[in-house]
Amino acid sequence: MKLVCLGDSLTSGFKIQQENLWTEVVSRNRGIQVVNKGIKGDTTAGMFSRFYRDVIEERPSCVFIMGGTNDMIWGVPLSNIESNIAAMVQHAYHYSIRPVVGIPIPVEEGLAKKYWPFIENITEVNILLKQYRQWLLSFTDNFQCRVFDFYHLFYDWEQGQAIREYYSDGLHPNIEGNKKMAEIVDL
Repeated sequence: MKLVCLGDSLTSGFKIQQENLWTEVVSRNRGIQVVNKGIKGDTTAGMFSRFYRDVIEERPSCVFIMGGTNDMIWGVPLSNIESNIAAMVQHAYHYSIRPVVGIPIPVEEGLAKKYWPFIENITEVNILLKQYRQWLLSFTDNFQCRVFDFYHLFYDWEQGQAIREYYSDGLHPNIEGNKKMAEIVDL
């Protein structure tokens, strides 16, 4: 199996050694070829614009698609993000590539405010991420594609907040967070 992972820094990794990145752990533990096409800071529009080059031309059996947090940080409407994800899923089906969708992790607000002080809409981003998660769950159910809910792993539903111990800076997972992500990716 060849898996292309298309996304942003949650896919490419951020301040973490490659061998600890969830995509690398999946490759090692599951014995599959993983091609990481994550780009730090990318948006879903950027992902869609490079879909042919980074996915179709790679000829994978499966594509993992995850993005949207950067869009929200920059104020892109949720409907645009949803349209981009839907278009990528449809393109994957058109080219006989099995789509799998990842649900981005919530923002741990305390750490994010410390490490990313220029992001002024962190609370709003978290509200949007929760709405986006619901849309992704419904969309993937309707379009019969697998979904990996990383949000659920990183959120303490009783406390109503992200689980700080899995984050390096409030936006990105640390080694433990990457291990948690890799554990549920079973293709």
